[in-house]
Amino acid sequence: MNPSNPYQSLQHKTGLLVIAMLAYGILMAQKPTEVKPVELIPHPQDSVIDVYIDGRPFTSYRYTHKLEKPVLYPIVSAHGKSITRGFPLEPRPGERIDHPHHVGLWFNYGDVNGLDFWNNSSAIASDQLIHYGKIFHDAYQIVEDQEGPALKVQCTWKDHAGQALLKESTIFRFKKDRDGYVIDRLTTLEALQEVSFEDNKEGVLGMRVARELEMPSNKPDLFTDAQGNVTAIKVLDNTNVTGDYLSSEGLKGDAVWGTRGRWVRLAGTMEGMPVSIAIIDHPDNVGYPTYWHARGYGLFAANPLGQAIFSEGKEALHFKLSKGESTTFKYRIVIQDNREMTPQQIEQFVIDFTN
Repeated sequence: MNPSNPYQSLQHKTGLLVIAMLAYGILMAQKPTEVKPVELIPHPQDSVIDVYIDGRPFTSYRYTHKLEKPVLYPIVSAHGKSITRGFPLEPRPGERIDHPHHVGLWFNYGDVNGLDFWNNSSAIASDQLIHYGKIFHDAYQIVEDQEGPALKVQCTWKDHAGQALLKESTIFRFKKDRDGYVIDRLTTLEALQEVSFEDNKEGVLGMRVARELEMPSNKPDLFTDAQGNVTAIKVLDNTNVTGDYLSSEGLKGDAVWGTRGRWVRLAGTMEGMPVSIAIIDHPDNVGYPTYWHARGYGLFAANPLGQAIFSEGKEALHFKLSKGESTTFKYRIVIQDNREMTPQQIEQFVIDFTN
């Protein structure tokens, strides 16, 4: 290169710049993409919002109107264990195919102005739909604050004719805390007309768990919903079925059903790994501490409104909202694998949540 030739000097500098840029591009291509602690990714064309924690799939908010209510499905633990039942969306070999309205994690109730929002599903005969209600997703918003991203959704509870009863505003927060995955659900229901929630066993926050987390059972059973429909639960192979309940009051197994408690833990083993799920009630909720509608066949639900049913008539709530009134339900769901969640650990989650 002739240093006295400006054009040749410029060519040399340009070549060096191109080489530097290529080297930088290669370096950046090799640099791993930053993984966000929590990421919410909408797919409006599919009516789905995917939730990732540490870059791994955790759950999806599904709001298609083909479902009778929005749900979180599936829910996957940190080590990839799908803790929710697959049926009816993605049936798996060996699992139960009862109660098609039990999908993932949901929120509704069995008697709202006489309408059954809980048991509604594609299995209901068309001439019976007049007795059922449906929850319609209206809108969502993903917001960011000091606690990280949150999903805000708006829904409307309607009767079969399309008349609106309740406006729902829900905030979901997803996070990792003490090696557990956490879902906080804060749901406000505003009455668009006078609304009664008559005491009913079907409600309000429900989850249907995977076969491995059911309690072992050696007998069939029959279950009747609020409309008199009967579901038969058949005896299945109990191999690898290991679930068991524990309440904050020290009750275990089937004894948890129909009792009050600040929290309940469901623990079992999936593919040789301990898995625990805890649902935590909040002191601000109506009916606190809640009654538990926790069944050995895999239904795990908190129901503060069905007091007359669970107390065998010793208590009654008859909860009502006048037009324009509202109430808020707050719940925390904690999923932990690789070790069993202890009562002491759950109590720390309770302190964090209620404070």
